[in-house]
This record gives sequence, structure tokens and C-alpha cells, in this order.
Amino acid sequence: MTNLIIVSNRLPVNLRRRKKEFISQPSAGGVATGIESLKSSYDLLWIGWPGLTVNNDGEKTLLRERLYQDKMIPVFLTSKDILEYYEGFSNKTIWPLFNYFIQNVIYEDKYWRAYKNVNNKFCDQVVALYKENDTIWVHDYQLMLLPQMLRERLPEASIGFFLHIPFPSYELFRLLPQRKEVLEGILGADLVGFHTYDYARHFLSSIMRLLGLEQKMGAVATQDRIIRVDTFPMGIDFQKFARGSSRKHVKAQVSRYEKMKGHRKIILSLDRLDYSKGILQRLTAFDLFLTNNPHYKEQVSFIMLVVPSRTKVESYQKLKHSVDEYVGRINGHHGTIDWVPVYYFYRTLPFDGVSALYNIADVCLVTPYRDGMNLVCKEYVATKVDSPGVLILSEMAGARHELHEALIVNPNDIRVIVKALEKAFTMPDEEKTERMKSMQDKLKRYDIRRWAQDFIDNLQKVKKSQGEMSIQKLGAAMHNHIVAAFKRNRRRILLLDYDGTLVPFASMPDLAKPDHELIALLKELGQHPGVDIVIISGRTKPSLDEWLGQLNVHLVAEHGAWIKEKGGDWYTLEPFHQEWKKDIRPILELYVDRTPGALLEEKSFALAWHFRNVDVGLAEIRAHELADTLRYFTSNLDLQVIEGKKVVEIKNRGMNKGRAALHFLAQKSYNFILAVGDDWTDEDIFQVLPEDAYSIKVGLTSTSAKNNLKSVKEVRTLLNDLLKGSDHEKTR
Repeated sequence: MTNLIIVSNRLPVNLRRRKKEFISQPSAGGVATGIESLKSSYDLLWIGWPGLTVNNDGEKTLLRERLYQDKMIPVFLTSKDILEYYEGFSNKTIWPLFNYFIQNVIYEDKYWRAYKNVNNKFCDQVVALYKENDTIWVHDYQLMLLPQMLRERLPEASIGFFLHIPFPSYELFRLLPQRKEVLEGILGADLVGFHTYDYARHFLSSIMRLLGLEQKMGAVATQDRIIRVDTFPMGIDFQKFARGSSRKHVKAQVSRYEKMKGHRKIILSLDRLDYSKGILQRLTAFDLFLTNNPHYKEQVSFIMLVVPSRTKVESYQKLKHSVDEYVGRINGHHGTIDWVPVYYFYRTLPFDGVSALYNIADVCLVTPYRDGMNLVCKEYVATKVDSPGVLILSEMAGARHELHEALIVNPNDIRVIVKALEKAFTMPDEEKTERMKSMQDKLKRYDIRRWAQDFIDNLQKVKKSQGEMSIQKLGAAMHNHIVAAFKRNRRRILLLDYDGTLVPFASMPDLAKPDHELIALLKELGQHPGVDIVIISGRTKPSLDEWLGQLNVHLVAEHGAWIKEKGGDWYTLEPFHQEWKKDIRPILELYVDRTPGALLEEKSFALAWHFRNVDVGLAEIRAHELADTLRYFTSNLDLQVIEGKKVVEIKNRGMNKGRAALHFLAQKSYNFILAVGDDWTDEDIFQVLPEDAYSIKVGLTSTSAKNNLKSVKEVRTLLNDLLKGSDHEKTR
């Protein structure tokens, strides 16, 4: 079996030193449970920080040997690493920013340097262990640079990445100084997973706006491959919690708790200490609930279990102090000798203790300000198979998208939380049972094992799809074949698009002038005996004349409207009318005025609305809206609406690049034909070529062309090699 290499900040184990050895206990966690279920298909290796600072080489060796017994590989971090990478960039920059607490964000260059350095340490360890055909699954926000680092060193590896916290909206994410580096780091993966569609949508929006990468149905096309972005709502070990109440130790604790609570109702809150969890606002809601409903005094108790977290971070220390004070105020104000309103525990409880609390709780109050998923609510639901209960859930938690039957609240609206508590205590048992059963059915179907398997299955599908697409890529063998055919034949024609093929796209159309390298290349090719070059572009006549008119090439302007053969004048294949412009131009001008950054270009027989400098989200809306509007107004006219790259163009229907290509192909009996283009308008050329022609699409999109190249740079490399002929074999 091949390896499945899991990479996370921490290993799924709790370690402690005892004399001259290390004692370990598996840490509780859903991810570890799900991944363990993949053992039947993979040999598992888990790479991560062991949770201890180890500086002695002898201890490092001892710990490596101890951990390897459980197929774990440690990445050793220094105290400085932990301070600046983990407590610094990960938890003082990324964590508050991604959870919408921008007032808590700290930007420090040293934190970023440490983050890159530690991600590199993880990369070194993965590369050292990697074997061909292994699968790598990287987890969470501490390692967002790792996928791209791995891609650079293991270009063919199968790499997945899963983010367990929210991904923020573009408006927040753009605040991060290293925003592009983080996005590029994540995009080193083949499959990027999130808990909810909202997070995936925010991520896709950010890569479109910041990196200019477009997506279709979650498929992101980069220069060298297609990346899939999808949602996988993480589940729990449902049966473990559903059967927990039948465990001997759980039964004993439940019995003891039931005697203690007597007739009282129990509200349960269980969270890690964090400002994103809304712990103080929960206490405020309970305080107001008792004030508004005095008849519930001595009838309800609030059990609040807070798990210590990031105890060295100042903001967390302040939060704990505030919670301690507030619990004291509530108990002092509302409590009696016989009744404690809030039972507050600042500690970690084992599974049996947590399961017992879930069993006795009449209401589970889960109201984070922001939460990637939140598994506490799912654990509570799974536990309540034999007793009624009510879940009150924040609409800001990822789990809210699955658990619609919970009482959904806005965590910022204290009065709504109070009303939810009031409703929970008056809800009929039959309704409670129906709601719980519906939620339990969902959690059973998509549990933690299904989540892990689903992600890996989809990663395999992505790699298979990439493999099928790579068959179409212009590899070394086909490259050499084209070069040899070019040299062997004497009647040759090159049909070349301009923007996106010979030159990269520019922010403004007029800035895409040919550089000296391209002019020299086309000049030499044009002087080659028996070679005809046709530049078939959407550009206007003046632009092509100015930029390329001095070369020994044929020119085609405005997608086939105008033709200029070597040394000749411009002409059209047939007369086209342009009276329609006076009616259509005002529509495009209106869309220019309504869309900051857009501009209108007028051609002889066409009008083009460019949106290269328009905000990506607005551009997408406006472009489709404009195209639909134009099609409506021109339905009875002999006009064609084209949605190209960063442009919507309307022109006479009879003109297209394919027709212009046929015009030149009909003039001679060519025995070597090569066409290269990047736009869907170039598909008209590819579709009219004879079977023995060579056709290449620039970019990894569906096409009629026989092969793909990644970039303008690769196109120029091919053209240069045509000049050199086949005197040497090209190697890659």
C-alpha cells in the first residue's frame, strides 16, 4: 500500500517526560478518528510537532523512536518558533483575522518570517519521507504555505489541504499584508477543502480578486493544472457518542449528576477558552434570562465548562479574568443558599465526563461569534438518542448549515438568545424528539469516517482529471515532433493569436505592445524560407500596423473583419454594415458609466466593452448582464455577441477568425499548419483546420485544439525552437 502522509501542526498525541523516557496518550480529536479509518487503504504516517520543546539530540532520537512505533514523525520546534510562528503569526495574526476579530490582529514581520521558516521545516520532513505515489494531506491555518512549498519540490505529488477555521470575506482577508503569498501557498494543493460553502466562496473570491484566477464550479485553472475547491462538513464519531451513555463509568456519573440536579433543568456550555466563542455574551444572556424570568430562579442551573487554551497569550488571560468575574457576579446576584446559578469549571474533562454532561443537559447552548464548524453541538445531538434535549446554535457556526432543526440565533443579539432559552424550556417533548432525530439522521450519514474518505476520494478524482488533461499538454515528444515536421516540410503556415498567446494580458489594452524579444522572433521567422505567418487578432488595424506592420507577416484585425497581406493594404472579405452602432453604443456607454474601471473601444465593425480593471465580482455580474442585454436588443439583427477574456464584444455575425484562417489556407497547399490561440474566439480557427494540422490552446481549458501550453513563455519557446529546427533534441 502507498503512504497517506498527514501533516498538521500537532501530532495527535499528548506527551510528557517521565525520568528518561516519554509517555504518550492519544489526544481526543475527530480528525484522528477519521484518518484512522483510512488504514485499510493506506499506510498512515503523521507528521507534526510533538508538543514539547526538545533540544537534546539524545532526547530527539529517543522521541523519534518512541513516536515511530505509532507511525508518527516529529517536527522539532524551538521556543522561538513556538513564540513567533504558533503564538505569533498563527494565533495573533491569522486566527483573529480569519475569525473577524480585526481589533485583535497583530502584524509583525518577525512573525511572518517565523511562519515561513517553520512551514519550510515541515516541508523538509515531508520531502524526506515521500515516496512516489504517496498522498499528502495538509491540515489547517498553521501550514498554509506548505502545499506550494511541497509542489515546488514534488511537482507530481497528490496534495490535499483542509482549512478547519473560517476563511474570511475578501474585504477582511485583503487586510493581511502577506495575502497573496498565503493564497499561492494554499493553491499548491490539488484539492482545497472547507467546512462550508461560505468559506469556499470567500476563498474563490479572494483568488479571483488578488491573483486574477478564474473559477468555474469550484475548478480553478492555474498555468499548470486544475485545482478543485470544495466543501466537506466535518462530522464526528457518531456511534461513540450515541453509545456513550451505555458505558459503565458514564452511567455512574449520570446517576450522580441526576441526584445533584434534582428537579432543576440544566443548560450546558462547553468551549475552549477563546474570544471567538462568545463565552461572556452567553453569561450575559443567562443573566438577562433570570432577570426577565424570575420564576426560573432555583429551577435552572448553567454548567459552563471552559477548556484552558493559549494560556500565555495576554488576550486569553484577560478573557479568563473577565469570565471569572462575571460568573461571580451572577452567582452573587441571583444565587441562594440552596442554589448555584452557574457551575463554572476551568479544566479539561475526559470523554466519560463530557458524555455524562451531555446526557443530563436539557439545553446545549453553542453560540460562538465565529466558528469553522463546532463539533460540540454535533456531539450533544449524537448523545441525546434516548432523552429529549434542545440545541441552541449560533448562525455563525459552520454546523448551522447542517443542523437547521436547532434553535438558530444571532450571537450578537442577547435578547434573541434569551427568547431561545425561553422557547427551549417550553417546547413539547414530541417536538424536541423530532428535531433531534432529524439532526441525528444527518450526522449518522456523514460522520467523521465518511468525511475523511470523501476528501481522499475527491483528491483521487482531481488527480485523475489532471492526468487526463496532461495527456493533452504539449509534452517533450510532441514538441520535438512539431519541430521536426516544421524543418521537414517546405510550405508552412503559422496562424497566431496575439493577446494571451504572443504577449501577456496587460491592465490596459494599449499597454500590450510587443517587446523587443517578440519583434526579433517574428522578424526572423518571417524571413525564414517557405514560412507564412498570420497574426489573427481582435486588435484594431492601427494597433497592428503600429506594432507589427514593419514585419514580413500577414495581419488580421478585429477577429477577421480586416485582412492585410504582406506588403498590401487592408481589405474585407465582404462588405459589412455598421449602422447598428448608433443604437448599440449608448448601451455600452451606460455600462461604462455604471462600472468603474471599464472602457469602451470602437472598431471598424465592432464595439468592445473591456473590464480588465473592474473589480472581479462586479465584472462578472456586469459582463453577463451586458451580454444578455445585447443579445436581447440584437436578436433580429445580423450581429454576434462575444464574451472573450476580459471583454464583451459585439460585431457583424459573418466575421470570425476561422473564416480568415480558411482564406489563407486556400491560397496555398500547405504541408505544415500550426495554429496557436488562447481565447474561445480562437476555437473558430481550431475547428476549420485540416486533420493533419497542429493546434495548441494556451491555458488549461476545454478546447478543440489537440494540445495545450501553459503560458506565453512556452509559446515563445516553441517558436524559437522552430527556428532552430531539429538539430538538437529538446529535453525537459
